[in-house]
Amino acid sequence: MAELTVSVELDASTEQVWACVEDIASHVEWMEDAVAIRFTSPTTSGVGTTFDCDTAVGPFRLVDHMEITEWDPGRAMGVRHVGMVTGSGVFRLEPLDGGRRSRFTWTEELTFPWWMGGPVGATCARPVLGRIWRRNLVNLQSVVADSLRHDAAPAAG
Repeated sequence: MAELTVSVELDASTEQVWACVEDIASHVEWMEDAVAIRFTSPTTSGVGTTFDCDTAVGPFRLVDHMEITEWDPGRAMGVRHVGMVTGSGVFRLEPLDGGRRSRFTWTEELTFPWWMGGPVGATCARPVLGRIWRRNLVNLQSVVADSLRHDAAPAAG
């Protein structure tokens, strides 16, 4: 099993960050390993939402089947991976500096199938995924900052 946690501090409230991550389909805008997301449930948010995520890590391509297992606006979004790679993950938001800033923490516990090396593949994947997910969090910082700039811009007219 590959266990991995990455986090970043953001110059935005937990509500402002949540506004950027609650739209699951938009995760492809900041997750370099997420190529496309297709919903397989009638809902696109909240517990029970299911979707397929085309995932690419180097030469490896797979469809990650996921289900939202936790949905606490402004605080947490949990997911269960039920495809070839199984496990669970969660995004957690924590207020900092009296709520003006926040910490976004992404934790995953993934199990790889035998043909991807099983436990050995998981051990090898951990540093690679760590680099990718830390880059994803840099991308998320940009998305959040752009969102805040857009919200602060005066209306044209």
